[in-house]
Amino acid sequence: MKSTATANWKGDLFGGSGTVDFKSGAAGPLPVSWASRTEEAAGKTSPEEMIAAAHAACFSMAFSNELAGAGFPPENLDTKAVATFTKGDDGFRIRSMALSVEATIPGIDADTFAEKAEAAKNGCPVSNALKGNVEITLDAKLV
Repeated sequence: MKSTATANWKGDLFGGSGTVDFKSGAAGPLPVSWASRTEEAAGKTSPEEMIAAAHAACFSMAFSNELAGAGFPPENLDTKAVATFTKGDDGFRIRSMALSVEATIPGIDADTFAEKAEAAKNGCPVSNALKGNVEITLDAKLV
């Protein structure tokens, strides 16, 4: 499976803007700008927001699989991913990704829940793409 997205940009970095489109047709065109990355979204997205969305979806899928494999299919998983994009001595980059999940899983004990959440964080393909470059944290709550 190959996933494809396209981008179009007009103008310079600070005054220009562009769009991102998903080849699947699921979303787009989505407006992007430098200001939406560094100041305020103002109805536009950013590469970091798209990576956060990808990570939230990927983690949810991986966690669902881990739980079902242990005999605890989830009733509901609400996952949030927050990508922190800042400038440091090495320039602008995503410094951290904070995953948080609130889960409704009938019959699971706290230790199994924590173990499967951590396994999902470490096994999710997006986590693996970021690993070594971005600090990834996880706050998992059983509700």
